[in-house]
Amino acid sequence: MTIEQDYIASHAGSAPLYARASKVLPSGVTHDGRFLRPFPIYVERASGSRKWDVDGHEYIDYIMGHGALLLGHSHPAVTEAVVRQASRGTHYGASHEREIEWAEEIIRLVPSAEVVRFTSSGTEATLMALRLARAATGRPSLLKFERHFHGWHDWVVPGSSYAHESPGITQATIDGVINAPVDMAAVREIIAGREDIGTIIIEASGASSGTFPLPRGFLQELRAFTRDRGLVMIMDEVVTGFRWSPGGVQSQEGVVPDLTTLAKIMAGGLPGGAVAGRRDLLERLEFPEPGSKREKVGHPGTFNANPLSAAAGVACLRTIGDGEVQARANALAARLRTGMNEVLTRLSIPGCVYGQVSEFKVVIGPDFVPGARDWDPRDVWPGIPGQSAPGDWVRVLSLAMLNRGVHTWNGPSGFVSGVHTESDIDQTVAAFEGSLLALRAEGTLPVMPKHEQRGATSAKRVQSNRSRERE
Repeated sequence: MTIEQDYIASHAGSAPLYARASKVLPSGVTHDGRFLRPFPIYVERASGSRKWDVDGHEYIDYIMGHGALLLGHSHPAVTEAVVRQASRGTHYGASHEREIEWAEEIIRLVPSAEVVRFTSSGTEATLMALRLARAATGRPSLLKFERHFHGWHDWVVPGSSYAHESPGITQATIDGVINAPVDMAAVREIIAGREDIGTIIIEASGASSGTFPLPRGFLQELRAFTRDRGLVMIMDEVVTGFRWSPGGVQSQEGVVPDLTTLAKIMAGGLPGGAVAGRRDLLERLEFPEPGSKREKVGHPGTFNANPLSAAAGVACLRTIGDGEVQARANALAARLRTGMNEVLTRLSIPGCVYGQVSEFKVVIGPDFVPGARDWDPRDVWPGIPGQSAPGDWVRVLSLAMLNRGVHTWNGPSGFVSGVHTESDIDQTVAAFEGSLLALRAEGTLPVMPKHEQRGATSAKRVQSNRSRERE
């Protein structure tokens, strides 16, 4: 029986649900990242680091609410706050004290946050941040970086990791978005030739949630450049906010942007996003005094700072504000990456598991020696990370991991939470090894040229980068 046949046979409950969903939902899913052939799993409940599907299978979860659940599923502090709030009302259509507390927690933790405006998602947050920046600078165009992901609205899709979604975006919008490589010389050249660019937005971790990490020092150099040129710098910390540290990447790197976009962890697993930053920029949302000619940036939103999201967000941020949860998640993720790299070495599979803080990403391809891990991915831009061999092996590996009780993003990749355990990590490493052996047995692993020579070249590249850094 093949891996896919085993998956189909053991998920008899999910299959008919997918058939039913396909009649009412495009491709049967509500998020592109949940699409999986022949069908995805359907989850019934979740707790801590685990979740259970409709077939009764138990999974160690590394999707973790698309990165929103640093505290895992159904954390007591968050659950109690939501239940308590639900009994008092779910939508007041009015201001409430929890939204003030939520904003105060964000301002306490995030260095750039002087004031906050809430949205319902990260996509809405980047949309609002760009509008505020254009209103402030009077310059309509935007510089973003290749493959950097900032949501799905028109202004950030061109050139992102989801660039195939560009149909439906007007040419005028596309013309106003300049995609730059992660190279300050290129940024300077572009800005010198375009007086219409007033804003630069960047994923704080590097492209596609750190799949292509930023080189060391790039954020600092970009911040200095934007400040000198009078450009608004937006740091997208939707993924990194509160995960890289309680204050996000900007706290770790000592970089204070003009505006920061937030979502995911800040809402404790419920819907919620925010724009935080300079008071003078966000004051453009304020209502002008009678007789004033100042124009206001409009911003409605039925679910902005919804009481349930606010209650969950306050509980979450107060729980993770001291950094202990992040430290535990980081240590567990490091253990996971090490164990998975040891598997690649043991099986002589050219590849690498890398990642920053509490995330992990797997690449398999001829540019590696097996389990190559004696480098920091931030040192090798634009080098090895993300360059996997083509083929169906990614999808089949995801199925094989599910067959062994582990749920990861296709890749695979994932997020480690503060409630995963060492036992979870050890079971995941064992599942990874068993899955790769199964792929090898059925001939699904990509056929690659001998890795020794190319791997040595990559190793030299890393060593060269490190040598330059020491000089």
